[in-house]
Amino acid sequence: MSSCCRCAITSCARCGNDALRLAQQTPHPTWYCEITYSHQQYWDGSGYRQGLREHDIALSARLMAVADVYDALISERPYRPAFTHETAVELIRQGRREDFDPDVVDAMLTVEEKFKTIATQFQPGHDRSAAPLRPV
Repeated sequence: MSSCCRCAITSCARCGNDALRLAQQTPHPTWYCEITYSHQQYWDGSGYRQGLREHDIALSARLMAVADVYDALISERPYRPAFTHETAVELIRQGRREDFDPDVVDAMLTVEEKFKTIATQFQPGHDRSAAPLRPV
């Protein structure tokens, strides 16, 4: 990837954060901005530009990072088929301590079947009226 392309892609978190901050005339939780700004920041400090690491990354963003990657992995992309739930969970497990907060990964692993159930309910073409989403 060229440095120009990487710059454009990595600026999306900053742009989203800026847009939400401009919209603060309407009350909304601060975690909107936290997630937008930091959910692509890795636990070890790599990832997008902020250079945040470990607990400097907002908890809301650390939670969203795992959910976002899980969703991306189980979703079909033009360049690859969707991964299975089991493969997605294993890839997230492998990213524990480098990409993701180990406590968040551990929490996800304790409820991984709920992840699978929710993902199944929201697959394209799934009849959502047949099995309403229940609180986790």
